[in-house]
Amino acid sequence: MRWLVQNFLKGCLVLVPTVTALYAVYFLFVQVDGLLQLPLPGMGFVVTIAAVTLLGVFTSNVIGGRIFHGFERLLVRVPVVKFFYRALRDFVGAFVGDRRSFDRPVKVRLTSDPDGACALGFITTEDLGRYGLSGSVAVYMPQALNFAGNLLVFPAERVEALDVDPTDFMAFMVSGGLVRTRPSVVPPPE
Repeated sequence: MRWLVQNFLKGCLVLVPTVTALYAVYFLFVQVDGLLQLPLPGMGFVVTIAAVTLLGVFTSNVIGGRIFHGFERLLVRVPVVKFFYRALRDFVGAFVGDRRSFDRPVKVRLTSDPDGACALGFITTEDLGRYGLSGSVAVYMPQALNFAGNLLVFPAERVEALDVDPTDFMAFMVSGGLVRTRPSVVPPPE
């Protein structure tokens, strides 16, 4: 009986994430196809990927960039839209593009005891002097199994940089430590 339960749970471990991922892709295809009302299944998804890529190419050149920045200036003048647009733009920009923010993983000592409890996070801002918090840094701490987190401020001397891949580190943290990351290759001392 124990053998049966163990193998059933192993099967669930393989089946549940696989079926969930496949269903999410299927759902995305159906939704995009439904919005664009194209006759071939999956064609809406291909058209959407192509359109987003072309938009990226267009805004990368001088004329497209100026048009986009003009449109953006209009958006940030509308009171409620400004708040949501900037927050969403900065959030997406934190993961992709030239202004990535989650690229400096750190360990933070929560007490003055060097062997005490610590937390893991990412430095997002190193100078908080304009907020009256000179000598402190902003550390974002993602919540496990969730796409949320907390921004905490610590004295800079309690924050220690970690020599790990930021993408693997984020996956490790968001999964609650369940994701196995690639071991970092640290060059031998000279």
